[in-house]
Amino acid sequence: MLEAVKVALDPTPRQERLLEGHASAARFAYNLMLSHVQSQLARGEKADWSMYAQRRWWNEWKTEIAPWWGEYSKEAYNSAFESLAAALRNFFDAKTGRRKGRRMGWPKYRSKRRGTPRFAYTTGSFGLVEGDPKRLKLPRVGRVHCMEDIARRVGDAKVVRMSVSKRAGRWYASLTVERDTPTAPAAPRGGGVGVDLGVKALAALSDSTVVPNPRHMSGSLRRLAHAQRVLSRRREGSNRWWKARTRVQRIHARIADQRRDGLDKLTDRLTRTYTDIAIEDLNVAGMVKNHRLARAVADCGFAELRRQLVYKSMRTGARVHVINRWYPSSKTCSNCGTVKAKLSLNERTYHCDACGFRIDRDLNAAINIEKRIVAPSAEETLNARGGDVRHDRRKPAAQTPAKREPSSHNNGMRLGASLGNETVQTTAD
Repeated sequence: MLEAVKVALDPTPRQERLLEGHASAARFAYNLMLSHVQSQLARGEKADWSMYAQRRWWNEWKTEIAPWWGEYSKEAYNSAFESLAAALRNFFDAKTGRRKGRRMGWPKYRSKRRGTPRFAYTTGSFGLVEGDPKRLKLPRVGRVHCMEDIARRVGDAKVVRMSVSKRAGRWYASLTVERDTPTAPAAPRGGGVGVDLGVKALAALSDSTVVPNPRHMSGSLRRLAHAQRVLSRRREGSNRWWKARTRVQRIHARIADQRRDGLDKLTDRLTRTYTDIAIEDLNVAGMVKNHRLARAVADCGFAELRRQLVYKSMRTGARVHVINRWYPSSKTCSNCGTVKAKLSLNERTYHCDACGFRIDRDLNAAINIEKRIVAPSAEETLNARGGDVRHDRRKPAAQTPAKREPSSHNNGMRLGASLGNETVQTTAD
Protein backbone atom coordinates (compact mmCIF):
# COMPACT_ATOMS: atom_id res chain seq x y z
CA MET A 1 0.00 0.00 0.00
CA LEU A 2 1.08 3.59 -0.61
CA GLU A 3 1.13 6.15 2.18
CA ALA A 4 2.04 9.85 2.31
CA VAL A 5 4.34 11.27 4.98
CA LYS A 6 4.59 15.07 5.05
CA VAL A 7 7.27 16.95 6.97
CA ALA A 8 8.28 20.61 7.28
CA LEU A 9 11.81 21.45 6.11
CA ASP A 10 14.32 23.81 7.72
CA PRO A 11 16.71 24.71 4.88
CA THR A 12 19.68 27.02 5.11
CA PRO A 13 19.59 30.29 3.11
CA ARG A 14 21.69 28.67 0.38
CA GLN A 15 19.43 25.60 0.26
CA GLU A 16 16.36 27.80 0.17
CA ARG A 17 17.70 29.63 -2.89
CA LEU A 18 18.31 26.28 -4.57
CA LEU A 19 14.80 25.13 -3.74
CA GLU A 20 13.40 28.33 -5.25
CA GLY A 21 15.55 27.74 -8.32
CA HIS A 22 14.32 24.18 -8.76
CA ALA A 23 10.70 25.30 -8.46
CA SER A 24 11.30 28.11 -10.98
CA ALA A 25 12.95 25.67 -13.38
CA ALA A 26 9.97 23.34 -13.12
CA ARG A 27 7.58 26.23 -13.78
CA PHE A 28 9.65 27.36 -16.78
CA ALA A 29 9.65 23.84 -18.25
CA TYR A 30 5.90 23.49 -17.74
CA ASN A 31 5.05 26.79 -19.42
CA LEU A 32 7.54 26.18 -22.25
CA MET A 33 6.14 22.75 -23.03
CA LEU A 34 2.56 24.02 -22.89
CA SER A 35 3.45 26.68 -25.47
CA HIS A 36 5.14 24.02 -27.58
CA VAL A 37 2.06 21.78 -27.54
CA GLN A 38 -0.23 24.70 -28.43
CA SER A 39 2.04 25.72 -31.31
CA GLN A 40 2.00 22.16 -32.64
CA LEU A 41 -1.80 22.16 -32.57
CA ALA A 42 -1.91 25.53 -34.32
CA ARG A 43 0.27 24.19 -37.13
CA GLY A 44 -1.84 21.05 -37.45
CA GLU A 45 0.97 18.75 -36.30
CA LYS A 46 0.80 15.78 -33.97
CA ALA A 47 1.28 17.17 -30.49
CA ASP A 48 3.58 15.76 -27.81
CA TRP A 49 0.91 14.62 -25.39
CA SER A 50 2.91 12.14 -23.32
CA MET A 51 5.61 12.85 -20.77
CA TYR A 52 8.12 10.83 -22.75
CA ALA A 53 7.52 12.79 -25.96
CA GLN A 54 7.92 16.05 -24.06
CA ARG A 55 11.11 14.83 -22.43
CA ARG A 56 12.59 13.87 -25.80
CA TRP A 57 11.84 17.31 -27.22
CA TRP A 58 13.32 18.98 -24.15
CA ASN A 59 16.53 16.94 -24.31
CA GLU A 60 16.93 17.94 -27.96
CA TRP A 61 16.48 21.70 -27.48
CA LYS A 62 17.32 22.39 -23.83
CA THR A 63 20.88 23.59 -24.52
CA GLU A 64 19.68 26.27 -26.94
CA ILE A 65 16.54 27.29 -25.03
CA ALA A 66 17.85 27.09 -21.45
CA PRO A 67 21.66 26.96 -21.28
CA TRP A 68 21.42 27.10 -17.48
CA TRP A 69 19.50 23.82 -17.24
CA GLY A 70 22.44 21.95 -15.70
CA GLU A 71 22.30 24.02 -12.52
CA TYR A 72 19.27 22.11 -11.32
CA SER A 73 18.27 18.47 -11.07
CA LYS A 74 16.72 16.86 -14.11
CA GLU A 75 13.90 15.69 -11.85
CA ALA A 76 12.58 19.27 -11.64
CA TYR A 77 11.97 19.29 -15.40
CA ASN A 78 10.62 15.73 -15.45
CA SER A 79 8.08 16.55 -12.74
CA ALA A 80 6.86 19.48 -14.85
CA PHE A 81 6.40 17.25 -17.90
CA GLU A 82 4.61 14.68 -15.76
CA SER A 83 2.19 17.32 -14.46
CA LEU A 84 1.47 18.72 -17.92
CA ALA A 85 0.90 15.26 -19.42
CA ALA A 86 -1.53 14.45 -16.59
CA ALA A 87 -3.37 17.77 -17.09
CA LEU A 88 -3.75 17.13 -20.81
CA ARG A 89 -4.94 13.59 -20.17
CA ASN A 90 -7.51 14.79 -17.63
CA PHE A 91 -8.77 17.39 -20.11
CA PHE A 92 -9.45 14.83 -22.84
CA ASP A 93 -10.82 12.21 -20.42
CA ALA A 94 -13.27 14.75 -19.02
CA LYS A 95 -14.23 15.85 -22.52
CA THR A 96 -14.96 12.31 -23.65
CA GLY A 97 -16.69 11.28 -20.42
CA ARG A 98 -14.06 8.81 -19.21
CA ARG A 99 -13.29 11.02 -16.20
CA LYS A 100 -15.96 11.52 -13.57
CA GLY A 101 -16.59 14.71 -11.66
CA ARG A 102 -16.33 18.29 -12.84
CA ARG A 103 -15.11 18.93 -16.36
CA MET A 104 -11.45 19.85 -16.62
CA GLY A 105 -10.44 22.83 -18.72
CA TRP A 106 -7.40 23.28 -20.90
CA PRO A 107 -4.18 23.58 -18.85
CA LYS A 108 -3.18 27.11 -17.90
CA TYR A 109 0.23 28.66 -17.53
CA ARG A 110 1.75 28.54 -14.08
CA SER A 111 2.10 31.94 -12.44
CA LYS A 112 5.03 32.98 -10.30
CA ARG A 113 2.88 35.11 -8.00
CA ARG A 114 -0.23 33.00 -7.68
CA GLY A 115 1.15 29.53 -8.20
CA THR A 116 2.61 27.19 -5.60
CA PRO A 117 6.37 26.61 -6.04
CA ARG A 118 6.82 22.86 -6.31
CA PHE A 119 8.78 20.05 -7.92
CA ALA A 120 9.31 16.34 -7.29
CA TYR A 121 11.91 13.59 -7.26
CA THR A 122 11.01 10.17 -8.66
CA THR A 123 14.40 8.69 -9.57
CA GLY A 124 17.94 9.03 -8.31
CA SER A 125 19.45 9.15 -4.84
CA PHE A 126 16.89 10.97 -2.70
CA GLY A 127 15.07 10.35 0.55
CA LEU A 128 16.30 9.40 4.00
CA VAL A 129 19.87 9.91 5.19
CA GLU A 130 21.35 6.91 6.97
CA GLY A 131 22.50 7.79 10.44
CA ASP A 132 20.70 11.13 10.52
CA PRO A 133 16.96 10.69 11.23
CA LYS A 134 16.17 14.41 10.87
CA ARG A 135 17.55 15.05 7.41
CA LEU A 136 16.45 14.38 3.84
CA LYS A 137 18.70 14.11 0.83
CA LEU A 138 17.68 16.26 -2.13
CA PRO A 139 19.89 15.96 -5.24
CA ARG A 140 21.55 19.27 -6.24
CA VAL A 141 20.26 20.82 -3.00
CA GLY A 142 22.00 18.79 -0.32
CA ARG A 143 20.99 17.32 3.01
CA VAL A 144 18.11 19.42 4.30
CA HIS A 145 17.21 19.46 7.99
CA CYS A 146 13.64 18.47 8.95
CA MET A 147 11.51 19.77 11.80
CA GLU A 148 10.87 16.25 13.15
CA ASP A 149 12.21 12.70 13.09
CA ILE A 150 11.29 11.66 9.58
CA ALA A 151 13.03 8.29 9.80
CA ARG A 152 10.74 7.25 12.66
CA ARG A 153 7.65 8.14 10.66
CA VAL A 154 8.81 6.33 7.52
CA GLY A 155 10.08 3.28 9.39
CA ASP A 156 11.05 0.36 7.16
CA ALA A 157 8.93 1.54 4.21
CA LYS A 158 10.41 2.28 0.80
CA VAL A 159 10.39 5.90 -0.42
CA VAL A 160 9.22 5.92 -4.05
CA ARG A 161 8.57 9.64 -4.56
CA MET A 162 9.28 12.94 -2.84
CA SER A 163 7.38 16.13 -3.66
CA VAL A 164 8.76 19.45 -2.45
CA SER A 165 6.50 22.51 -2.20
CA LYS A 166 6.36 25.90 -0.54
CA ARG A 167 3.24 27.03 1.27
CA ALA A 168 2.83 30.14 3.40
CA GLY A 169 6.55 30.83 3.38
CA ARG A 170 7.59 27.37 4.54
CA TRP A 171 9.00 24.46 2.55
CA TYR A 172 7.50 20.98 2.91
CA ALA A 173 8.49 17.55 1.66
CA SER A 174 5.80 14.95 1.03
CA LEU A 175 7.17 11.42 0.81
CA THR A 176 5.21 8.68 -0.90
CA VAL A 177 6.22 5.46 0.82
CA GLU A 178 5.38 1.88 -0.06
CA ARG A 179 4.50 -0.46 2.79
CA ASP A 180 3.38 -4.06 3.02
CA THR A 181 -0.38 -4.38 3.15
CA PRO A 182 -1.29 -4.77 6.81
CA THR A 183 -3.45 -7.60 8.01
CA ALA A 184 -7.07 -6.75 8.64
CA PRO A 185 -7.31 -5.58 12.26
CA ALA A 186 -10.06 -6.59 14.63
CA ALA A 187 -12.89 -4.07 14.59
CA PRO A 188 -13.40 -1.96 17.74
CA ARG A 189 -16.07 -3.22 20.11
CA GLY A 190 -17.87 0.05 20.72
CA GLY A 191 -20.95 -0.84 18.69
CA GLY A 192 -22.55 1.49 16.15
CA VAL A 193 -22.91 5.24 16.27
CA GLY A 194 -24.70 7.83 14.19
CA VAL A 195 -22.94 11.13 13.54
CA ASP A 196 -24.99 14.22 12.73
CA LEU A 197 -22.79 17.03 11.42
CA GLY A 198 -23.71 20.68 11.78
CA VAL A 199 -22.61 24.25 12.29
CA LYS A 200 -23.86 24.98 15.80
CA ALA A 201 -22.23 21.75 17.01
CA LEU A 202 -19.66 20.15 14.76
CA ALA A 203 -20.90 16.64 15.50
CA ALA A 204 -23.70 15.16 17.60
CA LEU A 205 -23.36 11.43 18.31
CA SER A 206 -26.24 9.09 18.92
CA ASP A 207 -24.84 8.26 22.38
CA SER A 208 -25.60 11.88 23.46
CA THR A 209 -22.00 13.06 22.98
CA VAL A 210 -21.75 16.54 21.49
CA VAL A 211 -18.56 17.81 19.84
CA PRO A 212 -18.59 21.64 19.87
CA ASN A 213 -17.66 23.59 16.76
CA PRO A 214 -14.32 25.35 17.43
CA ARG A 215 -14.93 27.96 14.67
CA HIS A 216 -11.25 28.49 13.90
CA MET A 217 -11.92 30.98 11.10
CA SER A 218 -14.10 33.18 13.30
CA GLY A 219 -11.41 33.30 15.96
CA SER A 220 -8.82 34.55 13.50
CA LEU A 221 -10.95 36.96 11.45
CA ARG A 222 -9.66 40.05 13.24
CA ARG A 223 -5.99 39.23 12.67
CA LEU A 224 -6.73 38.18 9.11
CA ALA A 225 -8.61 41.41 8.34
CA HIS A 226 -5.73 43.50 9.69
CA ALA A 227 -3.16 41.58 7.65
CA GLN A 228 -5.26 41.92 4.50
CA ARG A 229 -5.63 45.67 5.02
CA VAL A 230 -1.86 45.98 5.29
CA LEU A 231 -1.46 43.94 2.11
CA SER A 232 -3.92 46.13 0.21
CA ARG A 233 -1.79 49.21 0.97
CA ARG A 234 1.41 47.73 -0.44
CA ARG A 235 2.53 48.19 -4.02
CA GLU A 236 2.03 44.86 -5.72
CA GLY A 237 5.31 43.14 -6.52
CA SER A 238 7.44 45.09 -4.03
CA ASN A 239 9.40 43.45 -1.20
CA ARG A 240 6.99 44.75 1.41
CA TRP A 241 4.09 43.40 -0.65
CA TRP A 242 5.65 39.93 -0.66
CA LYS A 243 6.18 40.06 3.12
CA ALA A 244 2.60 41.19 3.75
CA ARG A 245 1.31 38.49 1.42
CA THR A 246 3.27 35.86 3.33
CA ARG A 247 1.72 37.05 6.60
CA VAL A 248 -1.78 36.60 5.18
CA GLN A 249 -0.85 33.14 3.93
CA ARG A 250 0.51 32.13 7.32
CA ILE A 251 -2.73 33.11 9.04
CA HIS A 252 -4.69 30.99 6.56
CA ALA A 253 -2.23 28.13 7.02
CA ARG A 254 -2.60 28.27 10.79
CA ILE A 255 -6.40 28.15 10.51
CA ALA A 256 -6.15 25.15 8.20
CA ASP A 257 -3.73 23.40 10.57
CA GLN A 258 -6.02 24.00 13.55
CA ARG A 259 -9.01 22.66 11.64
CA ARG A 260 -7.12 19.59 10.46
CA ASP A 261 -5.82 18.87 13.96
CA GLY A 262 -9.32 18.98 15.43
CA LEU A 263 -10.72 16.72 12.72
CA ASP A 264 -7.83 14.30 13.19
CA LYS A 265 -8.60 13.95 16.89
CA LEU A 266 -12.32 13.50 16.26
CA THR A 267 -11.92 10.89 13.51
CA ASP A 268 -9.28 9.01 15.54
CA ARG A 269 -11.69 8.81 18.43
CA LEU A 270 -14.56 7.57 16.25
CA THR A 271 -12.61 4.95 14.30
CA ARG A 272 -10.88 3.57 17.41
CA THR A 273 -14.04 3.38 19.52
CA TYR A 274 -16.97 2.32 17.32
CA THR A 275 -17.47 -0.69 15.07
CA ASP A 276 -19.92 0.99 12.69
CA ILE A 277 -19.98 4.73 11.96
CA ALA A 278 -22.89 6.23 10.04
CA ILE A 279 -22.74 9.67 8.46
CA GLU A 280 -24.82 11.46 5.85
CA ASP A 281 -23.94 12.17 2.23
CA LEU A 282 -24.17 15.95 2.63
CA ASN A 283 -24.53 18.42 -0.21
CA VAL A 284 -21.62 20.65 0.80
CA ALA A 285 -21.30 22.14 -2.68
CA GLY A 286 -24.90 23.33 -2.49
CA MET A 287 -24.58 24.61 1.06
CA VAL A 288 -21.68 26.93 0.32
CA LYS A 289 -23.77 28.61 -2.37
CA ASN A 290 -25.83 30.13 0.43
CA HIS A 291 -23.84 33.30 1.13
CA ARG A 292 -25.19 33.51 4.68
CA LEU A 293 -23.79 30.12 5.65
CA ALA A 294 -20.90 29.65 3.23
CA ARG A 295 -18.10 30.68 5.58
CA ALA A 296 -19.49 28.76 8.55
CA VAL A 297 -19.97 25.60 6.47
CA ALA A 298 -16.53 25.82 4.88
CA ASP A 299 -14.94 26.33 8.30
CA CYS A 300 -16.31 22.98 9.51
CA GLY A 301 -14.43 20.85 6.95
CA PHE A 302 -17.11 18.22 6.36
CA ALA A 303 -15.37 16.76 3.29
CA GLU A 304 -12.07 16.42 5.15
CA LEU A 305 -13.84 14.72 8.07
CA ARG A 306 -15.38 12.16 5.75
CA ARG A 307 -12.07 11.57 3.95
CA GLN A 308 -10.28 10.93 7.22
CA LEU A 309 -13.01 8.60 8.43
CA VAL A 310 -12.72 6.48 5.29
CA TYR A 311 -8.98 5.87 5.33
CA LYS A 312 -8.66 5.59 9.13
CA SER A 313 -11.46 3.04 9.29
CA MET A 314 -9.40 0.82 6.98
CA ARG A 315 -6.60 0.83 9.55
CA THR A 316 -8.73 0.13 12.61
CA GLY A 317 -11.24 -2.27 11.07
CA ALA A 318 -14.25 -0.02 11.61
CA ARG A 319 -16.96 0.30 8.95
CA VAL A 320 -18.19 3.62 7.58
CA HIS A 321 -21.77 3.82 6.33
CA VAL A 322 -22.85 6.76 4.19
CA ILE A 323 -26.58 7.40 4.53
CA ASN A 324 -28.63 8.44 1.54
CA ARG A 325 -28.96 12.22 1.32
CA TRP A 326 -32.71 12.00 0.71
CA TYR A 327 -33.33 10.48 4.13
CA PRO A 328 -35.05 13.11 6.37
CA SER A 329 -33.19 12.36 9.59
CA SER A 330 -34.01 15.68 11.26
CA LYS A 331 -37.73 15.49 10.48
CA THR A 332 -38.21 11.87 11.51
CA CYS A 333 -39.21 11.02 15.08
CA SER A 334 -36.67 8.62 16.54
CA ASN A 335 -39.37 7.19 18.85
CA CYS A 336 -42.28 6.39 16.55
CA GLY A 337 -40.93 7.12 13.04
CA THR A 338 -43.40 9.88 12.15
CA VAL A 339 -42.01 12.33 9.55
CA LYS A 340 -42.82 16.01 9.90
CA ALA A 341 -43.78 17.97 6.81
CA LYS A 342 -41.82 21.05 7.89
CA LEU A 343 -39.15 21.77 10.45
CA SER A 344 -37.79 25.29 10.73
CA LEU A 345 -34.22 26.03 11.66
CA ASN A 346 -35.06 27.78 14.94
CA GLU A 347 -36.73 24.64 16.35
CA ARG A 348 -33.78 23.23 18.30
CA THR A 349 -35.98 20.79 20.25
CA TYR A 350 -37.84 18.16 18.25
CA HIS A 351 -41.45 17.65 19.33
CA CYS A 352 -43.42 14.83 17.75
CA ASP A 353 -47.06 15.69 17.17
CA ALA A 354 -48.04 12.01 16.96
CA CYS A 355 -46.55 10.54 20.16
CA GLY A 356 -45.56 13.69 22.07
CA PHE A 357 -41.89 12.67 22.21
CA ARG A 358 -39.48 15.55 22.91
CA ILE A 359 -35.75 15.39 22.24
CA ASP A 360 -32.89 17.60 21.17
CA ARG A 361 -32.97 18.14 17.43
CA ASP A 362 -29.34 17.09 16.81
CA LEU A 363 -29.58 14.00 19.00
CA ASN A 364 -32.79 12.96 17.25
CA ALA A 365 -31.09 13.15 13.85
CA ALA A 366 -28.05 11.21 15.10
CA ILE A 367 -30.25 8.41 16.46
CA ASN A 368 -32.12 8.16 13.16
CA ILE A 369 -28.81 7.99 11.29
CA GLU A 370 -27.63 5.18 13.57
CA LYS A 371 -30.81 3.21 12.88
CA ARG A 372 -29.97 3.19 9.17
CA ILE A 373 -27.00 0.93 9.93
CA VAL A 374 -29.42 -1.83 10.91
CA ALA A 375 -31.96 -1.22 8.13
CA PRO A 376 -30.20 0.50 5.22
CA SER A 377 -32.02 1.28 1.99
CA ALA A 378 -30.98 0.02 -1.42
CA GLU A 379 -29.40 3.35 -2.32
CA GLU A 380 -27.17 3.51 0.79
CA THR A 381 -23.69 2.20 0.11
CA LEU A 382 -20.29 2.58 1.68
CA ASN A 383 -18.84 5.98 0.81
CA ALA A 384 -21.37 6.56 -1.97
CA ARG A 385 -21.34 10.07 -3.38
CA GLY A 386 -24.40 9.81 -5.59
CA GLY A 387 -26.20 12.37 -7.65
CA ASP A 388 -25.26 14.39 -10.69
CA VAL A 389 -23.50 11.56 -12.50
CA ARG A 390 -22.45 12.66 -15.97
CA HIS A 391 -24.91 11.38 -18.51
CA ASP A 392 -25.24 11.23 -22.25
CA ARG A 393 -26.30 14.61 -23.63
CA ARG A 394 -28.68 12.89 -26.03
CA LYS A 395 -30.62 11.45 -23.09
CA PRO A 396 -32.86 13.34 -20.66
CA ALA A 397 -30.95 14.99 -17.84
CA ALA A 398 -30.99 13.29 -14.46
CA GLN A 399 -32.64 15.14 -11.60
CA THR A 400 -30.38 16.75 -9.05
CA PRO A 401 -30.93 15.36 -5.54
CA ALA A 402 -32.69 17.75 -3.20
CA LYS A 403 -29.68 17.97 -0.90
CA ARG A 404 -27.53 19.21 -3.73
CA GLU A 405 -29.88 21.81 -5.14
CA PRO A 406 -28.42 25.32 -4.89
CA SER A 407 -30.12 27.57 -2.39
CA SER A 408 -31.79 30.85 -3.28
CA HIS A 409 -33.66 33.66 -1.59
CA ASN A 410 -37.01 32.28 -2.72
CA ASN A 411 -36.62 28.64 -1.72
CA GLY A 412 -33.80 29.06 0.79
CA MET A 413 -32.41 25.86 2.25
CA ARG A 414 -33.64 25.07 5.77
CA LEU A 415 -30.32 23.98 7.20
CA GLY A 416 -30.47 22.45 10.64
CA ALA A 417 -27.64 20.95 12.60
CA SER A 418 -27.48 18.14 10.11
CA LEU A 419 -26.97 20.58 7.21
CA GLY A 420 -29.14 19.36 4.41
CA ASN A 421 -31.42 16.81 6.03
CA GLU A 422 -34.43 19.07 5.64
CA THR A 423 -36.10 17.64 2.52
CA VAL A 424 -39.51 16.25 1.87
CA GLN A 425 -38.21 13.59 -0.51
CA THR A 426 -37.77 10.19 1.08
CA THR A 427 -36.40 6.89 -0.03
CA ALA A 428 -38.47 3.76 0.23
CA ASP A 429 -36.92 1.21 2.58
